[in-house]
Amino acid sequence: MRYAMALNIGKCVGCADCVVACQTENNVPIGYSRDWIIEKVKGEYPTLNLHFESQRCNHCETSPCVRVCPTGASHVIEGGIVKVTENECIGCGACIQACPYEARYFHPDGYVDKCTFCDHRVSQGQDPACVSVCPTYCMIFGDLDDPSSEISNILRTNDAYVLAPESGTQPHVYFFK
Repeated sequence: MRYAMALNIGKCVGCADCVVACQTENNVPIGYSRDWIIEKVKGEYPTLNLHFESQRCNHCETSPCVRVCPTGASHVIEGGIVKVTENECIGCGACIQACPYEARYFHPDGYVDKCTFCDHRVSQGQDPACVSVCPTYCMIFGDLDDPSSEISNILRTNDAYVLAPESGTQPHVYFFK
């Protein structure tokens, strides 16, 4: 089992419902976030193209954050979800520096925090909170190892891309249109 997320940038309207759902579901302190929306503009005037991307930890197959963690607080659980064990994290910041996606932050309680794909929901057979509230249904979550899953079908039939492919991390967050 390898969990992944795909985001249809042609459907995302940048509403940030996913950000609020994540903050609420995971008790993220005010002023911090595990996911965020960025606006990308491509082209030159007068021919411009605007789209939004909901970004977060990419739960990489080859996770540099896990590799550099001196205590093992950053680790991979079933399904390829990258997690941080709060009480094992010493807050050294090595994982923050190693992440090519800038997806980690210092929690005010002294540990590093990040997206967990809402593993507590996924273990109950639910989608991550961000996926469950998306009004445009632009977020797809599922098992890459299941060839009949929606995410496998999406990635097989669309020209999907990942962020920072040159990093060699083999991320499990994809974007398509």
